[in-house]
Amino acid sequence: MSLSRFSLALLIAVTVVIALAACHSGVYHTVEPGQTLFRISRTYGVDSDYLARINNISDPTQLRAGTRLYIPGANQQRRVEVVTSSPVPATTTRTAPAPATPSSPPSAPVLTPRPPPAPSSPPPAMASIPQKTFSWPLKGSVVRQFRPAAEAGAGRGIEIAAQPGTAVLAAEAGRVIYSGDGVSGYGHLVILQHDNQLFTVYGFNQRNLVSQGAFVSRGDRIALSGTPPAGGEPRLHFEVRSGKEPVNPQLYLP
Repeated sequence: MSLSRFSLALLIAVTVVIALAACHSGVYHTVEPGQTLFRISRTYGVDSDYLARINNISDPTQLRAGTRLYIPGANQQRRVEVVTSSPVPATTTRTAPAPATPSSPPSAPVLTPRPPPAPSSPPPAMASIPQKTFSWPLKGSVVRQFRPAAEAGAGRGIEIAAQPGTAVLAAEAGRVIYSGDGVSGYGHLVILQHDNQLFTVYGFNQRNLVSQGAFVSRGDRIALSGTPPAGGEPRLHFEVRSGKEPVNPQLYLP
């Protein structure tokens, strides 16, 4: 089989796996002021302890506005009730007027100048939504660059040099939609599904550490790096897919 046909077979195989996962989803919920982890978990029907674990939240009471929580199994964002404190009504003190003195003429009212109103504070700036970024699955030099789809070859992702057995980390929280060695050319392969129909692909693994259907957090160990099935230097094959289309992973990496 020629290199171009072999590359096409790999592309089709991974695309099929990703397409089969289209019916399973998860979403990201951006925490708003007044929302708690407990209320978010109740709204989405997810156990709060499990939600905290997969999002690396050690103290749920310190959940800050703007935090993006991965909600496994959800197919759309939901409105979460906001906890607000009731305002305390201010008490108005009325002073009784002083009795008039008949022997003295009425005095002119004393006008006490009022201080100018304090300038109103500017409204808080809207929290900007950061551009989607992934973390590097492992540290190493990029030994093979991404190639546009129009080019021949297997450059649908990048390849990162690594010693065999190096821990491969999840680039972002997501669900494992594939973990196995049934896709020819990739060796032991892991595919994660994230929000916005983004997927990450980890190939050439020596061993996978996660099972299909599991949810992982950003930075979790998901595999141990290995060597390509066809031989060569040890490395990790890493792809980012937007839907079925491969995109340059380095556009999503810091």
